[in-house]
Amino acid sequence: MICPNCNHAQPDGMQECTRCGIIFAKFRLARKVRPEESRVDSAMPADSTGLLSRLREHSAAIKPDEPAFFVAGRGILLALMLVWGVRFILAPIASGYAAETPLHLIHLPFHEAGHVIFGLLGIRFITVLGGTLGQLLIPVIVIYAFVVRRDPFGGSVGLWWLGQSFMDVAIYANDARSGQLPLLGGVTGSEVEDYHDWEVMLGKLGWLTYDHMIARLLYASGTLLILIALVWGVFLVWRQSRLLLAGRI
Repeated sequence: MICPNCNHAQPDGMQECTRCGIIFAKFRLARKVRPEESRVDSAMPADSTGLLSRLREHSAAIKPDEPAFFVAGRGILLALMLVWGVRFILAPIASGYAAETPLHLIHLPFHEAGHVIFGLLGIRFITVLGGTLGQLLIPVIVIYAFVVRRDPFGGSVGLWWLGQSFMDVAIYANDARSGQLPLLGGVTGSEVEDYHDWEVMLGKLGWLTYDHMIARLLYASGTLLILIALVWGVFLVWRQSRLLLAGRI
């Protein structure tokens, strides 16, 4: 039989596509829309009507032509993500652990590039905020790129990275008032005026006294994203392993 969504050939009697993951019965039912619904849908831009549906399908897609060692490798990577993710989640914000690992050196170029890119707008506050935005936007782009390419496991890794980036930002925000973290250039926020991103941003907003609370919210957001990423990755590896063992791939 041929999948009506991605045209992938597979054995007869399948309930779901082994490539794109759609449920055949639901797909056929969704295409039986009433004429008036079709007219409404056709009047809407294609991107707005189909994007979310495609992303949902792609987020659960698996590739049938991948060998077993790919699945095993993803399982090993997932185990490492679990162990390291738990370490990040359990580490207190005050310990600064999330900003002391090699991942911080990966975040740093995107953070600094964000200052430069958003600095083109010529607004001081946006320039300062651009560092944090640059650091968080790159993992978002990575997630989207993997999901669009029907590689949701790569998307789950990107989501894990985004969660860790939130934790890295939380460490910086938590230091807004104390200014003890060493910054780029070997100085601290307490040594150089108007240099610490979060001291500048929270100071202009009048929220400097809420730095610890904001840091906790950022860290909690990172924790949630890491947990979602792990659940997503486990689901994908389990699903592909199940089909592999059943001889369907």
